[in-house]
Amino acid sequence: MAPTPIPGILFALASALTWGSADFNGGLAARKSNVFQVLFLSSFSGILLLIVCLIGRVEGQPSFASLLWAAASGISGAIGLALFYYGLSLGNTVAVAPTAAVIGAALPVAFGSLSEGTPRFLQLGGFVLAFLGIWFITQSSSTASGTAQSGFWIAVLAGIFFGGFFIFIGQVETGKVFIPLLISRTCELLVALLLLFARKIPFPSPWSNKLALLTGLLDAGGSILFVLAKQFSRLDQTVVLSSLYPVVTVFLAYLLLKEKVSLSQWVGVVLCFSSVVLITI
Repeated sequence: MAPTPIPGILFALASALTWGSADFNGGLAARKSNVFQVLFLSSFSGILLLIVCLIGRVEGQPSFASLLWAAASGISGAIGLALFYYGLSLGNTVAVAPTAAVIGAALPVAFGSLSEGTPRFLQLGGFVLAFLGIWFITQSSSTASGTAQSGFWIAVLAGIFFGGFFIFIGQVETGKVFIPLLISRTCELLVALLLLFARKIPFPSPWSNKLALLTGLLDAGGSILFVLAKQFSRLDQTVVLSSLYPVVTVFLAYLLLKEKVSLSQWVGVVLCFSSVVLITI
């Protein structure tokens, strides 16, 4: 497998930085409002950003298949984000963020192996490190409260749906960015609306949670950067680089929220992101 081209690396790492900041803000927003309200508001602001970007760039009409893939990615991403923000709101960021990231990356890498070739020995070693890292993270959580344990399993589910988002959006034809993402984000908004109605949760006013609006802008920005990275790289390479985002989330939680991080959890985090390096080589 050839190394990832420089533009692909830069776009993917920028995506990780932006998504990591979005996840940190999303966790804070979910402590202030219901997670489905946060999902709605973040989807709404993300749509506005994509519309502005689309106005500034003339983009041809994507194929019908690309539109279907974009819609599927939006539905999968919406469910993943709802689960993820809920997991972060439980206050166990150090376990939730890396777990969702590793699982969300593993599925597209496995898909890429089937569609684009089997990974090399170092990349397989990266998979082993990834799951070992998750084990270390959960060891510290296993003796913690039931809330922390549930946060881990919620992160597992979120990671599965994140993996679906990566796989589906990766099927969009090369050269199309903003229209597919706008379709994806609109489907995400519709899922949020359905969840609000199904749970009989009050419809949020646009300014009721500014952190949720900021989360949407950052999340949409990360998606734009991810799709741009995919224009230059294989899906699995782009995904694992973009999946460095929990480094940012955990660092912000440690720095700003003073969340306690055990030695075992730090070891798990280091192993998780060491695995990303091996997978990318």
